[in-house]
Amino acid sequence: MFLNNLGDSSFDQFWMLISSTWIWVPLYIIFCYFLYKNYKLRSLAFILIFVAIGVTVSDQLAGVFKHGVERLRPCHDATLQSHMRIVKCGGKFGFYSAHASNTFFLAAYLTVLLRKKMRWLPYAIFVWAAVVSYSRIYLGVHFPVDILVGAFVGTLLGVIFSALATKVINKQNIS
Repeated sequence: MFLNNLGDSSFDQFWMLISSTWIWVPLYIIFCYFLYKNYKLRSLAFILIFVAIGVTVSDQLAGVFKHGVERLRPCHDATLQSHMRIVKCGGKFGFYSAHASNTFFLAAYLTVLLRKKMRWLPYAIFVWAAVVSYSRIYLGVHFPVDILVGAFVGTLLGVIFSALATKVINKQNIS
């Protein structure tokens, strides 16, 4: 409630934009450029395949939990609606945040792959993931625990998929 009520209507459009997917396409292109500059083309292909699979797993797993747990989003909970700012309301259930899971997946994945060559990247990318995740609380579609679980699951999946990508890349370089 506290984090949601920090908002003000003059910032609502900004936080809706932060929470949208398509606004980040230029950033994703920059991420691809960083990978391109640091990996061979064949390795880059494997990295991007693992990104696609990992984001899909991250997103779909969040959906499984939403329908398995069936905890209402704050904006759908009648006991909370009069106490909070509802800027936008998504589907009925919200445990856990796919936005948090997906952004923290990318943050962890790219950190593992690029941290030695771009030491500043982990700081910037995890701040980005946290800002996107906070936008979900601001909008009234997630509880903080939804964000924390999503961040944990996304980070875990990012580390796992980056280890798999690294293993495939190393095997390709040996062969």
